[in-house]
Amino acid sequence: MNLPTRRACMRAFIAGLLGTALCAPAAFAQTPYPSKPVRIVVPYPPGGTSDIIGRLVADRLAEAWGQSVIVENRAGAGGTIGVEAVARAAPDGHTLVLGVTGPLTIAPSLQPRLGYDPQRDLVAITLVAAVPSLIAVHPSVNAQTLPELIALAKAQPGKLTFASAGSGTSVHLAGELLKAMAGIDMVHVPYKGGAPALNDTIGGQVSMIIENMPQLLPHVRAGRIRALALTSTGRSQALPDVPAAAEALPGYEATTWFGLLAPAGTSAEIARRIHTEVARLVKLPDVRERLAGQGAEAIASSPESFAAHLRSETQRYAKVIRDAGVKTD
Repeated sequence: MNLPTRRACMRAFIAGLLGTALCAPAAFAQTPYPSKPVRIVVPYPPGGTSDIIGRLVADRLAEAWGQSVIVENRAGAGGTIGVEAVARAAPDGHTLVLGVTGPLTIAPSLQPRLGYDPQRDLVAITLVAAVPSLIAVHPSVNAQTLPELIALAKAQPGKLTFASAGSGTSVHLAGELLKAMAGIDMVHVPYKGGAPALNDTIGGQVSMIIENMPQLLPHVRAGRIRALALTSTGRSQALPDVPAAAEALPGYEATTWFGLLAPAGTSAEIARRIHTEVARLVKLPDVRERLAGQGAEAIASSPESFAAHLRSETQRYAKVIRDAGVKTD
């Protein structure tokens, strides 16, 4: 082979290498997502608010992506088992968790041996929705409004009791926050779940309950318990005549929120793709209607906003836990 021919071959070879190098990033950037079934872990049993919201999101994402999106219920330890499983999963965007207030912002202050750090081991994608709780009393309690309840508690310190789904749950801390901000003394009665707490409130064994709106709403409408206030900053379309607690106690807020997170190391590009699709679907009228039926408000915040929310909520609940001396069962 003569010299000109060798030079021509060399130039062609180098050009081929450069072309491959230049095309590689473009090909990588265009890698389809999702490329296989996506799993959304719901860290609570089937049938609850988390499960309903998780399946609503999963069904709509599957329609949009043309790919299976499977809900996996991994309940236990107040939601921490499911969250830890996702924190340890491959960071490829195909395993997500519908995280909730408790295991993400309360557990770090209550469980020193928690197997994950929510802010280190997970990537915030988007807040999906928030659900207020109701402050409700047994009909025998002589209070028609939250200010009347506060006045009654001040007149009879330590006599009123409030039920919750368990020590250290978000609804328990909602009660502790109420006690602190109102300057009242009530006795906390923890149960192993919202159902037994509700049953004893209906039966009159305890004075009042704080629990997520979807669980209490049918019983409020049936007159078995009386709703005094919502734990959100504003009123709800589901109960427009029930005021927000903040109307009597400015600054009071204790909602339960639901957000999508992925394992740490998941790319910002994939997080953005998921956020964009969720933000689109929660604006759909039928989705908003389904969420409203659960007493939920659609949110779809940005990843940055959700991450900031996690930090501020963790700090807020840490103070409530410290000031009230809350311990787990």
